[in-house]
Amino acid sequence: MLFQRFLDDRSASVVPLLALAAIPITGLIGASVDYSRAAAIQTSLQAAADSTSLAMAKSASSLSSQQLQTNGTAYFRALFTRTDAATPTLSISYSTTGGSQVVVSATSSVSTMFMGIMGFRQLPIFASSTSTWGNNRLRVALVLDNTGSMTEGSPTTKISALKTATHNLLEQLHTAAANNGDVYVSIIPFTKDVNVGASNYDQSWIDWTDWDSKNGSNVKTGQTCTQSWWGQSCQNTYTWTPASHSTWNGCVTDRDQNYDTLNTSPASGALFPAEQYSVCPTSLVTQTYNWTTLSDKVDAMVAAGNTNQAIGLAWGWQSLTATSPLNAPAKDPNYLYQDIIIILSDGLNTQDRWYTSATSIDNRQRTLCDNIKNAGVTIYAIQVNVSNDATSSVLQYCAGTRATVADASKFFLLTTPNQIITTFNQIGVGLSKLRISN
Repeated sequence: MLFQRFLDDRSASVVPLLALAAIPITGLIGASVDYSRAAAIQTSLQAAADSTSLAMAKSASSLSSQQLQTNGTAYFRALFTRTDAATPTLSISYSTTGGSQVVVSATSSVSTMFMGIMGFRQLPIFASSTSTWGNNRLRVALVLDNTGSMTEGSPTTKISALKTATHNLLEQLHTAAANNGDVYVSIIPFTKDVNVGASNYDQSWIDWTDWDSKNGSNVKTGQTCTQSWWGQSCQNTYTWTPASHSTWNGCVTDRDQNYDTLNTSPASGALFPAEQYSVCPTSLVTQTYNWTTLSDKVDAMVAAGNTNQAIGLAWGWQSLTATSPLNAPAKDPNYLYQDIIIILSDGLNTQDRWYTSATSIDNRQRTLCDNIKNAGVTIYAIQVNVSNDATSSVLQYCAGTRATVADASKFFLLTTPNQIITTFNQIGVGLSKLRISN
C-alpha cells in the first residue's frame, strides 16, 4: 500500500518522527504560556490580599467576624478585577493570640488554553497575607548629643531642631502603640558624662572613690599645743572630709575598662564612677511609655559640655537591659521585640574619663558597638555635620545590626539642622509602620 511504502522508505523517516514529536513540544510550549498567565494572575491575587490585610487591620478590633469578612471581601474584589480567573474564595480572620493579626487567604483557578489537551483544564492559584501588630514590640533608646556645639546653626539651632524632631518621633511611636507596653522609650542625653539622677546618691551601684577625693573640704579635727620659754604655740590638724553624697549632681563617667564596653551588672563589682561634672546634662529617663514624662525631658535638654558618644551608647544599652541599674521592664515571651538605639551627635569625640584623643575614644566605642550589636540591638547613627568636619567613621561603623559590619542604610550624614527633623521622621516611619509578615 502507498502508506506502507511511505513508512518503509528510510529516506523519509524524519517526517513521522517530527509529526510524533510535535504533540509534546506543542504541549510544553503551551504549558509555559499557561503557567506564565497563571503566575501573573497569582501576583495580582497576592497584591490584593496584601492590601486587604493592611486595610482590615485598621478596624478589625471593632468589627464582628461577619463584618470583617463582608468588608474585607468587598475591599478585595474592588482590587482584584481579573476576569481571566475564577471568582476567588476568600477567608479573613482576626486574632489577638500573641498580638493582633489579620490573615487573608484567597484561592482561585485559571482555565488553561493549551494544557487541556494533556488533561489539565485548570491551574489552582493561592495567596495569603498576614498583617501583624502588637506581637512585634519596640524598645527604643534615644541617645542624644547635648554638647555645647549643639547651640550652632542658623536660623534654627541644632538643639532646637533636635527637640522638634524628638517630639515628632515620640508622637509617631505613641501612635504606633495600640496598647500600653507595645512601645517603650528611654532618653539618654549625653555630653562627656551621663546624668543618672542625683536622687540615686544612695544606690549601691555608684562608685564614690574619685568623687570623695575631689569634693569636700578640710575640716579641723584637732589642735596640738607646745609650751616653750617664749610662750605657747599651737598647730591645728585638718582632715579631708568628703561632701555629703546628697550634694552630687547625678553625673557619672565611664566605667573601668573593660566594663566601659559592656552592660555587665554592677553586682559583679562593675560600679559606675560618680563625677561632679560642671556641665552635667539633664538626667536620663529609663524605659517608659509615659509620653508626658518623655516629652518634658526633651524640653529640659540644654546644650553644654564636651563630646563622649560612647558613654551615651553605653547607657542607652543599659536602659534596654533588664538588670541593675536601670532595670528595663521584663519582656513577655508571647511577643517579639526589637531593641533599637538611635544615637545623634553633631561632632567628633573629644573627651572621656581617660582620653582627649578622638582616636582612643573611637577605639573604645567600636568595641562597645560590637558588643551592643552582638546582643541583638540595632543601632541607627546620625551625624549632624554643619561645619565641614570629617565624616565620623566610628558612627558609620556603629550603624547596623551585625558586629564588625557597617550598614550604610542606618547611618545618616546631615548638613543642616532641619534635616534632623526629616531624618527622625524617616526612622519613625520605618519603626512604626505595619509590616506584612507573610
